[in-house]
Amino acid sequence: MGNYQDEINKRRTFAIISHPDAGKTTLTEKFLLYGGAINTAGSVKGKATAKHAVSDWMEIEKERGISVTSSVLQFKYNGKCINILDTPGHQDFSEDTYRTLMAADSAVMVIDASKGVEAQTRKLFKVCGMRGIPIFTFINKLDRDANDTFELLDEIEKELGIATCPVNWPLGCGKGFKGVYDRQKECIITYSDTQKGTKEGESKTIPLSDRDACIEAIGEERFDILSDEIELLDGASAEYDLEEVQRGKLTPVFFGSALTNFGVEIFLNYFLEMTTTPLPRRSKGEIVDPVENDFSAFVFKIQANMNKAHRDRIAFMRICSGKFEADREYKHVQGNRNLRLSQPQQIMADSRTILDEAYAGDIIGVFDPGIFSIGDTICAPKDDIMYEGIPTFAPEHFARVRQIDTMKRKQFVKGVNQIAQEGAIQIFKEFNSGLEEIIVGVVGVLQFDVLKYRLESEYNVEIKLEPLPYEHIRWVVSSDTPLDKISGTSDMKKIVDLKENPLLLFINAWSVGMVLDRNPGLELSEFGNM
Repeated sequence: MGNYQDEINKRRTFAIISHPDAGKTTLTEKFLLYGGAINTAGSVKGKATAKHAVSDWMEIEKERGISVTSSVLQFKYNGKCINILDTPGHQDFSEDTYRTLMAADSAVMVIDASKGVEAQTRKLFKVCGMRGIPIFTFINKLDRDANDTFELLDEIEKELGIATCPVNWPLGCGKGFKGVYDRQKECIITYSDTQKGTKEGESKTIPLSDRDACIEAIGEERFDILSDEIELLDGASAEYDLEEVQRGKLTPVFFGSALTNFGVEIFLNYFLEMTTTPLPRRSKGEIVDPVENDFSAFVFKIQANMNKAHRDRIAFMRICSGKFEADREYKHVQGNRNLRLSQPQQIMADSRTILDEAYAGDIIGVFDPGIFSIGDTICAPKDDIMYEGIPTFAPEHFARVRQIDTMKRKQFVKGVNQIAQEGAIQIFKEFNSGLEEIIVGVVGVLQFDVLKYRLESEYNVEIKLEPLPYEHIRWVVSSDTPLDKISGTSDMKKIVDLKENPLLLFINAWSVGMVLDRNPGLELSEFGNM
C-alpha cells in the first residue's frame, strides 16, 4: 500500500486554458522541454524551429496553427508525474475543453499580457468556478509590449471575481524584458541563451540585497522602478494562502514569456509545490477516495482515427482511484458487463506507449470497439461506483448534411457516427425519419469545417452542408408528453438524437416560452446528460 500511495501522491493532473493565441500550446511545449520529454521545443506555426508543437498533431491543426482537439501529455519532473491536458482555446471547440476540465484537478490560465482577460477566458473561468478547482495564472508574452502590470492584476480581480497573489514580478516588457523578480526568495532572475526558446537556456539568480550586481544585470532605472513596485505590492496584494488557492478563491500569478522560456521553470517549480495530489470525486453522493478505493475511472473523451493505419478509436479515461493493472478484469458500469481494457496506453499527443499499470490522477487511453460513451464509469467488479455524467452542451449552430455520392452511404453513416461519439458534433434526425438526411449541431461554426475536412480525409466521403436558421435547442425532459402530441409554433422543429431522445429546435427564444404555455406539464432542458 505504501508504494501505491507514494505513486498516487506523485501525480499532478491539470488542464491549460486560455483565449485563442494567448500562448497556451507554446507554454505546454516548454513544460515538456523542462521535463525532458522533448529535446527541442516546437512552435505552433513551425517556422523558426521548423518543428510543430507536440500537442498539435492533427493535419488541420498544423495547417491553421490552432488546437482543435484536447491532447494529453505526460512527463516526469522533480520526482513528480505530471499529466497535462492541453485544451483548444478557440471558442468553437469549447465543448471539448469543458469536458476536459472535468478530468483535471487544477487549471493553468494563460493570459496575453497585451490583451488581458478576453471573452473565452471568462467562459472557461466560469466552468472552473462551477467545479471549484484551483486556478493558477500565467501572464504570458512579456517579450512583447504589455499592459501595465498592476492594471492586469486589477482586471483579473474585477472581471473574474478572484483575488490575485503575484508570486513573481516582471522586469520590464518587450525588448526591455530582462527576467523576473521572485517575491518569496527576494531575488531577481535573468535569462540568456534560450536559442529563440527552443532550449532551456541559462538563468542567473541575484539577491535583491546585492544592489550593485542587480544594477549591473538590469540597469539602475529598472532597479529603482522594481523597488517602488515591490513596496506597492507588499501593501496592496493579497497574502498567499494555500487553503484559499485550493478552494478556487485566490489565484497565484506568474509572469514570463513562454516563447523565450523566461519564467517558465520558476512557474513549474512553484506550481508543483502549490497543487494538490489527485482529488476525491463523488459517486451517487458518496466520496470516492483516490487512495482508499480500488480502481475506478471515467471516460471524458473519445478520439477516432488517431492512428491512420488502423482507423482506431481511443477512449480517454481519467483514473479517479486506486491502481490500474492491465491484466485484470473491470466492470463497465453503463454496459453492465466485465471486460479487460484492451491495449492500455500512455498517450503523448498522437504517440503512445503500452502500459501495464497506472495510478489515480493518470490519464490513459484504451482501445474502444464502440462500447464506450463520454461519461461512462469503469471500476472494480465488486464495486458499485458511478460518477456523475458529463453534461452535453447545447449546440448553437445547425446544418443539414447530405452526402454527394450516395454509393458511399456506409462510410458516411460510419464517419458521422464516430465523429459524433467523440462529442465534437451532435447528430439529430427528423422525427419519424431515418438517417437519409441528418441534422448536425455544433457549438462553433469552425466545427463544420473540421467535420467536412475529417469526412473527406479519414472516410473518403464528400458532403454538402446546408445551414439551418435554428438557434435554440431544448431536450424534452417529461416522458409523459409524446413528441407527436406537442403543440408547437411555426418556427419549431421536432427532432430526435441517435438514442431516440426527443428534442425541439426553435428559431426564436420567445417560441420556447410559447410552447411551454401551450403544453401544460411539458418540461424542457437546455442541457442533456450523456
